[in-house]
Amino acid sequence: MNSKKIDTLLDFDKKHIWHPYTSAISPLPCFMAESADGVYINLSGGKRVIDGMSSWWAAIHGYNHPYLNEAIRKQQEKMSHVMFGGITHEPAIKLAQKLLDMTPEDIQHVFFCDSGSVAVEVAMKMALQYFHARGKPRKCRFATVRSGYHGDTWNAMSVCDPVTGMHSVFGECLPAQLFAALPAIPFDGIWNEQDICSVKNIFAERHNEIAAFVIEPIVQGAGGMRFYHPEFLKRLRQLCSQYDILLIADEIATGFGRSGTMFACERAAITPDIMCVGKALTGGYMTLAATLTTRHVAETISSKSPYVFMHGPTFMGNPLACAVACASLELLTCNPALEKIGEIETQLKTELQEAWNLNSVVDVRVLGAIGVVEVKEDVDLKKMQPLFVENGVWI
Repeated sequence: MNSKKIDTLLDFDKKHIWHPYTSAISPLPCFMAESADGVYINLSGGKRVIDGMSSWWAAIHGYNHPYLNEAIRKQQEKMSHVMFGGITHEPAIKLAQKLLDMTPEDIQHVFFCDSGSVAVEVAMKMALQYFHARGKPRKCRFATVRSGYHGDTWNAMSVCDPVTGMHSVFGECLPAQLFAALPAIPFDGIWNEQDICSVKNIFAERHNEIAAFVIEPIVQGAGGMRFYHPEFLKRLRQLCSQYDILLIADEIATGFGRSGTMFACERAAITPDIMCVGKALTGGYMTLAATLTTRHVAETISSKSPYVFMHGPTFMGNPLACAVACASLELLTCNPALEKIGEIETQLKTELQEAWNLNSVVDVRVLGAIGVVEVKEDVDLKKMQPLFVENGVWI
């Protein structure tokens, strides 16, 4: 692509296309991607950068993977899409089988969604319908911990951190939820029961109002890339069972090996009542997510009027997305993926150590394929991103 055409396209983009988390008046600069392969994004002008973000943690097998490409090609020759109401197809069935084989035994039902945020919305609707079916409509609020992030759709925003989260501008309009103190003990710290006391107090006082507790297991992502102690999750599971509150595990970012185990819940050996997965599900090829739940929750919802679960996305169970997701999960399970993640973890721990020598750094931490360098001051993205690109890295 010649430079004049690139400039024309970028100019139109700047004037008319609104990118995520940026201003329409003074947008962050955009780089033109022309192709991608392996761990690289090839930018216009011949610049080649390593994608340090895995396309927001989705492209877990790298770009332009021949096995995933072939799965898409084969499926599109049959059908790219068909409505999922009253019709099913082999890619959806195979994908559901694979997901149930990978998740805890009590998880028995799969509801396909459009995206991670929608998967959280679906999980919250499931919790509300569950208690409606049980004749407990007052249990209609949600609890969570501070510093969490669960997506950008309406009810998902309501369980994101109300002060420091991305969605503070909507605070007065969102449903009011209950927020416990964030888990303070780090992943490899010494457990102290005091860390769960905030949750205990909320449950003791408000359990009759709470339908579910929503949490990112082990890793708090966009809320600060924090890794907390597995015992917190174990104790939370126990408290949810004790107080008749459903536990929703948001595994959208942590699922499929990102945190070092296939799902982060495995770190605490717990089974949630509802689990949300997305991002890496299709290997970064297409948007697809799923909300999984136990037979008990599904059958309870189906036991009372309206006797159906009230949600149905137009592109639910898209065959192309399901086919490439099946191929992605095959790559995960047939190759020693978790072994590779262990190697990545070791490399990150070794090579990020140098960052400790910088005065601007507060902490360096690693878990699985997640490497974090926490700095004292806010990062000037407009200044830093081009600097990283200049050095061959997209971050």
